[in-house]
Amino acid sequence: MKIDKPALRAHIRATRDAFVASNPPPIKVPDAFTARLSHGLTVTSYVPMGSEADPYPLARAAVEAGCVLALPHVTVRSEPMRFLSWDTEATLEAGPFGLSQPAANAIELRPDIILTPLLAFDAKLDRLGQGAGYYDRAFARFPEAWRIGVAWSIQQVEELPVEPWDEPLHAVVTEQGWITR
Repeated sequence: MKIDKPALRAHIRATRDAFVASNPPPIKVPDAFTARLSHGLTVTSYVPMGSEADPYPLARAAVEAGCVLALPHVTVRSEPMRFLSWDTEATLEAGPFGLSQPAANAIELRPDIILTPLLAFDAKLDRLGQGAGYYDRAFARFPEAWRIGVAWSIQQVEELPVEPWDEPLHAVVTEQGWITR
């Protein structure tokens, strides 16, 4: 059976919006995540948009462990997303698609851990994103980076269509806990 990605994206967005309106508990930092952190690692986070799960607790744990933070920076769809250094006190700029991102002249960093937003995930830790391919291309560009999805538990689906370029996540963290394969 072929899954209609646009319809699935619309359904998950609506489900996620309703779930967030119910005031769910925040994402808690799992011990398995903290165990991966060490001084000097680069952890990429993101500023959530709409009803996306907020990675703030994970980013905070990374800073407390001495990690360096970076955020995605996007210009146009044809250009790859870059991960730029970000100090938590630094002002962010408006980017395309409603993104909040570091200034274009911030230092580009190579990520060790990529915290990634998503629309849906399955038990195999396949991920369905917004459809622009930015994170898929980043995963291919940084294959050694540990890929962690940050989501609400209601975003888990039975199965997702997988394209040849899709890379599964290493883990997903939700308000209910830590999920690995």
